[in-house]
Amino acid sequence: MRGEPARASVWQRLGKAALALFAILMILVTAWVVAVWRAMEGSKPRLEGELTMAGLDAPVTITRDLEGVPTITGASRLDVAQALGYLHAQERFFQMETLRRTAAGELAAFLGPPALAIDRQVRRHRFRARARAMVAGMKADERAILDAYVAGVNAGLADLGGRPFEHMALLRAPEPWAAEDTLLAVFAMYLNLQPATPQREMDRARAQARGGRALADFLYPETTPLDAPLDGSRLPEPPMPEHLLPREETGAGKLVEASVPGSNNWAVSGMLSTSGAALVANDMHLGLTVPGTWYRARLVVRGELDATGVTLPGAMFVVAGSTGRIAWGFTNSYIDTADAVIVEETRPGFYRTPDGERPFVVHAEVLAHRTGAERLEVRETIWGPVVGTDALGRTIAMRWTAHAPDAVRLAPFLALEAASSVEEAIAIAHSAALPQQNLVVGDREGNIGWTIMGQVPARFGFDGRDAVSFADGRAGWAGMLEPGAVPVVMNPPSGRIWTANARVIGGNAYPLLGDGGYDTGGRAGRIRDLLFAKNRFAPADMLAIQLDDVSPRNGWWAALLAAEIARRPGDAKLQALRPYLAAWDGRAVPESVAFRLVDRFRRLVLEGLYEAWLGGKPEPVGFRRTFAPAQAEGSIRRVLDARPEELLPPGHAGWDAYLESKLAELVKEVGRDPASFTWGGYGVAGVKHPLARVLPFIGWVTDPPEVPVPGDRSTVRAQAPGFGASERFAVSPGHEAEGIFHMPGSQAGNPRAPYYLAGHQAWVEGRATPFLPGPPRWKLTLVPAGGRR
Repeated sequence: MRGEPARASVWQRLGKAALALFAILMILVTAWVVAVWRAMEGSKPRLEGELTMAGLDAPVTITRDLEGVPTITGASRLDVAQALGYLHAQERFFQMETLRRTAAGELAAFLGPPALAIDRQVRRHRFRARARAMVAGMKADERAILDAYVAGVNAGLADLGGRPFEHMALLRAPEPWAAEDTLLAVFAMYLNLQPATPQREMDRARAQARGGRALADFLYPETTPLDAPLDGSRLPEPPMPEHLLPREETGAGKLVEASVPGSNNWAVSGMLSTSGAALVANDMHLGLTVPGTWYRARLVVRGELDATGVTLPGAMFVVAGSTGRIAWGFTNSYIDTADAVIVEETRPGFYRTPDGERPFVVHAEVLAHRTGAERLEVRETIWGPVVGTDALGRTIAMRWTAHAPDAVRLAPFLALEAASSVEEAIAIAHSAALPQQNLVVGDREGNIGWTIMGQVPARFGFDGRDAVSFADGRAGWAGMLEPGAVPVVMNPPSGRIWTANARVIGGNAYPLLGDGGYDTGGRAGRIRDLLFAKNRFAPADMLAIQLDDVSPRNGWWAALLAAEIARRPGDAKLQALRPYLAAWDGRAVPESVAFRLVDRFRRLVLEGLYEAWLGGKPEPVGFRRTFAPAQAEGSIRRVLDARPEELLPPGHAGWDAYLESKLAELVKEVGRDPASFTWGGYGVAGVKHPLARVLPFIGWVTDPPEVPVPGDRSTVRAQAPGFGASERFAVSPGHEAEGIFHMPGSQAGNPRAPYYLAGHQAWVEGRATPFLPGPPRWKLTLVPAGGRR
């Protein structure tokens, strides 16, 4: 018994030590919270007064309206660029930090080891080295405006009262902005809009390993029954495959249908608009964060330029908007911009080329993270970096337009701001280099046009669908298409142009552009039909189309689900769903039970089929979760109509049994109360600060209230949790005062800014607000401290 007091004493000492450690921890956490709060207060943007800034040639005025939208007025485009850089740093430097680090493959050094998976995938493209080379080769006028912008960014960063609060939360100090970082911001958009691997070819190789070329063609078709191209063309459907190879068990879990970052844009000519000028509408679909992707601004160079629209923090130009002469918007084109090249290794360290054997160029990259570093060996070929091995065991390199020596050109964006007509804008688009976009543009004379903005590969010897060897010189790229070869649609007889990430054109133009993973034509077809439903349009009519929440895709699935339930009258749980399905109207609205039932049934069936056919799912990097393409719709419908035994998923007695298993999964998810299984239970806005996803308590200060919103990925009002319209506008050039605009999130990045989250509720409600900034509320004047050298 003598040991009892001694043991008690040990436990008492341990308890006191634990309490002391807890107290120390609480003190540290409290100090950290106080430091972050003080950083918010200390890093609020300067709104008023006068600031002396080196490098300006003349004073620049910055007025902000009640939502924080600035009008920047200067005597030259250089001065306006410098002022815009100042504002971007003051309002959005954390966003700029993550853009440059994402593209450079340097996120882990800032965010920590969890970001290493992204860095490993991205660093092999060596975008920082490419950006430095591009800056070194810039023409003097392009470099001058870039340097002005960079000077403004660093002046804005220095003028903050403290480090941005996100940097304080991560215990990181911001580093100065460099010229190459602006190009990295554009490279970040390449990575946002295009895969960092030749994804489609590698997926097709997996399908070929399971069932030959026939299965690959069927699972990765070039067409769907919903296609709605401008020229009305149709592409042939691939034949149904006759067999599958025996399935190899992988232990993989369920798939999730591929998400296609997308957008909508369209235009009507002056003969259909109430103003007589062209009327352009645009909503670009991206991840939703607070602050948002875009920074609104009006840029005025006295007597020369008056451009209003959205800018990308990190770059000095208007991305989409209106200038009084033209208005333009973008959607991601999904043309084929990359290829999988089979590397024929001849001996260790060497590979075959049309000019004989060559050694790999090996780069030893260091991936730093917060607790150390790791080495990454990057093997480079003359076509691009080696990115992996496909399902057929072949070494694959990636040939990508993003690797071109001039993959980012800033000058064409600046030229677009100065363009006076659709014809001039299209010519500028063909000189541009950026993530390839569908440009829809209209001018004040009423003309409209579409083309691809960005470089288009000039392939020879193959169609780009499957991995090929370039080693014998019979296949490859002959540079990029000449401007005259890039397809253009200008002033069609209907006076209407529309794009929505699906195939835009067929005929001889289609093989030139290829298929980089087009979306189904559901949204495009719905936009087309709504445009042809009227003959006169004002901006409010365009917003009504942008807010349309009817899914053309899901109607087929509603009929299938109703029919399958009707065939099982003895299943009481299924029969309980019938009253809800009877209310089906195709609308993705929060109160709809029918829409959620149908959409979930579709996903369960599609997920199960692609998992069975391809035997697994890809490694989860970024948003990549599935081998199923967006264009799976046509093939899936054909299978479910024909129900061939050759394609029946293993483990099921027949197609009825397979569908019954999916119905059982649906019933289990619905639970006991079908009335509570509403679309609003899934379809929320999901607008959050990036840090709040890993530090939830940050969201208490930064994030807007969570709300259900209408829309789905298959509707014109594209929406999913954390994904949707990053802005919406409709405007006629020369009539900007009649235009409308709204965007989610916030113009400000700092929650202590007086206009934080201003305008977000208008986006939630789909309410029209003015395209132009409102009356000035704050005025800041930047005064030169010596001119430019």
